[in-house]
Parts: sequence; structure tokens; C-alpha cells
Amino acid sequence: MRHTISVTVENKSGVLARVAGLFSGRGFNIESLSVGETLDPTISRMTIVTRGDDRIIEQVIKQLRKLIDVIKVSDLTGTSFVERELILIKVKARESGRAEILRINDIFRGKIVDVSPATFTFLVTGDQDKTEAFIRLVRPFGILEIVRTGKVAIAREV
Repeated sequence: MRHTISVTVENKSGVLARVAGLFSGRGFNIESLSVGETLDPTISRMTIVTRGDDRIIEQVIKQLRKLIDVIKVSDLTGTSFVERELILIKVKARESGRAEILRINDIFRGKIVDVSPATFTFLVTGDQDKTEAFIRLVRPFGILEIVRTGKVAIAREV
């Protein structure tokens, strides 16, 4: 099962390496990892997406909580939370397909961030289903490059 884990840490060098090392040392793959400062520049928030059964994830969370610079760990899976991903995608823009590519971008509320005579570069944000659907629809035109942020998530207030 896929799990989204939120980890609040002290913003110090080596913390990311220790967290990633905990996963790799136990043979777990990190499918997605996003890290950024919070309102307090001495604190960072990590959003980690991984797979495993509930028992294994519970052990990973316990081990994360033991790391010195970790402040808080929450498994958002099974709770109400908002998630988003950002992609930058460079697509071939042949004359015959330019209008259709632009229509697809409009439907997905993407932004054109760069244009050349031969390419469009789009910025698309949304949940993983939305970004995957955009990629699927523009793939026939020829994708030259994709950059993804990975998932960021925050718990909903109830």
C-alpha cells in the first residue's frame, strides 16, 4: 500500500541523508521526496511517499521518530489531506499539432513557461492523476523532457 508520510525536521545539514539512509538501510524505496523550509527557516517539512504494509510503515515511522533532528512524523494515509505535484514538461510543437497541444494545456489549466519554434514547455500542477493524464495526452506529440517535484501534502483541518 502507498503511504504519504509528513516529517518535520530541523533544517540542518545531513538530516536529509539520515532520513534517506533509514529507508535505504531497510530496503525501502522512496517513490517521491519533497523538502522545503516552513514558516520558521530553522524547520523543514519533508513529504515522503513509499510503499509497504501497515506493520512495516509503522516500524519505519518509529525509527524516524528516533532520529535526533526529527521533530514530528505523521502518516497522512487514511486521513484527510491535500496533495499536489508540479511538473515541467517540454513537448515537441510541430505546426500540425500546436493548436491541439495548446487546447490540452488549457483544459488542464497549465501554464506555458517557455516557447521555441520547435517546443512548448508547460507547468502543470495537481494531484498525481491529473499530472499523469496530462503526460498521457501530450505523449503522442513527443515529450522531450519531464521534471517532477514529487508530491507535497498537508493535512486538512476538521
